[in-house]
Order: sequence, then structure tokens, then C-alpha cells
Amino acid sequence: MSEVSASNATAPPCKPRVAVHKFSSCDGCQLALLNAGEALLALAERVDLVHFAEAGPMDPEAEVDIAFVEGSVSTPEDRSRIVRVRSNSRFLVTLGACATAGGIQALRNFADGDGWLGAVYASPEFVSSLAQVSPIREHVHVDLELWGCPVSGRQVVSAVGSLLAGAPPAVPDERLCLECKRQQAVCVMVTRGAPCMGPVTRTGCGALCPRFERDCYGCYGPAEHSNTQALGRRFAGLGLVDEAVVRRFHFINSQAPAFLEAGQRARGHADD
Repeated sequence: MSEVSASNATAPPCKPRVAVHKFSSCDGCQLALLNAGEALLALAERVDLVHFAEAGPMDPEAEVDIAFVEGSVSTPEDRSRIVRVRSNSRFLVTLGACATAGGIQALRNFADGDGWLGAVYASPEFVSSLAQVSPIREHVHVDLELWGCPVSGRQVVSAVGSLLAGAPPAVPDERLCLECKRQQAVCVMVTRGAPCMGPVTRTGCGALCPRFERDCYGCYGPAEHSNTQALGRRFAGLGLVDEAVVRRFHFINSQAPAFLEAGQRARGHADD
């Protein structure tokens, strides 16, 4: 056996390379991944985390098998950087509400952003921002979207395992109401008339808010085939004025098409 072949026989197998990129966000999804604890340590044994600024490794231009992206596109620099991340990645996965549906910063899409900058900053011309905040899928192809505000470490670790195994990751899209039934949570809309978003929101959080007797505010985004029109009418029946209905849909996931359309419909009623 030659020296080269003997060396190859003992070389450790290459691990899949993974990066976690931050765009405009609060870092909450990265912190959720860090809080995965032992599951994150087990993941680190299976992959090379080549870029994850919150955890330490820094190599933002590295070519990787999986790139996780947290945050939305809100600056010109974001817009050019996401193209480079896509070109360096085999799979691109969005993490959480900001990357998937704009996040809280997308609320400025409904306001006078330039007016806000002028009111807050003495020299707003030095603040570089786009007129509209947008989710990642509006700029590059996205292979998988993980919803939540924030996501859970379990979601991320499960997605990595599925992608590396060549299997489609399981992404729940059923309504939160079903999870409430499984968790035996009392319906806050039926018993207290709370304007709960559960009937149109996908599960994934374990019905956390209803189990603590508060209404869902839709942080996991719209469920598949969600009937937002019927829920809007129900909110009106509960006494919410049109502007309050708008705010229920135009919140953390305002750029998700189903919620965006529902809010615009309610706003149309408010403007009549």
C-alpha cells in the first residue's frame, strides 16, 4: 500500500458544513438554537459549524452544505449579501418569523419610514435602509422555511438531520386549535371571547399561550388553507374595531401572504 493510500485510509470523513447567518433581526432564533443545549452539542459532533457568530465561528463567505438565515432584508447591504449566501449554499433554510415573513421590523412597510427616520435621527441621510422590509424568499430561492418567533432548537436540529439524510423535513402546517385539543387547553376564544389567532395559525409552539390562558398572536405564521376572512368576521363579532383586526394580522408575520391579505382586507373596511 502506498503512503498516500495509507493516509487516506486513516483520514476522518469530511463532515457536512453548516453556517448560521444573521440579517435584520433580534438574534432570538440564534439564541434559541444555542439554548438547545445537549442537542446542539450532538449536532456539533455531526457537522462543522463554520459560521455562527453568536456561538463563535466566523467565516461568512464559506461554502456550506446548509445555510440557516435569521432575519429579513431591510438594507441594501442585506440585499447583496443574501445573494452571496445563496450562491455559497447547497440548501438555504430560513429561521423564524423575520426571515420567513418579515418580522416585527416589517411593520414599517405600513408606515412613513422616512418620516420616522427624520423624527428620530438628526442626520437621517446617514441611515441606509430599503423602503420596504422583505422576507428572504423574495430575493433568493429558499429550500425550507422554519416558522416561529423564535424557532425552537428542536426544529433546527430536526431539519439538519432530515436534509443530510436526503429526506424532506417535517414542517407542521395544521391549525393551532388541534394542538390545543391535544394539550387539553381550554379555548380562550370560546370561554373568554379573547381574539385568538389559533384558528388560522400553524402549530409548532405546543400551544404555549393558550395553555397559559392567553390568546395566540400568530407567531408561527399562517396554517395551510387558513380561513382568515371568517376569523376576521369573528373578531368583529367579538367587538374589535377594524383597525384592531388589522393589527391582529399585521404583526410578527405581516408579510406572509395570507396574513398580509387579511390585514389589507380589514384595513379596507376601516378606510370605508
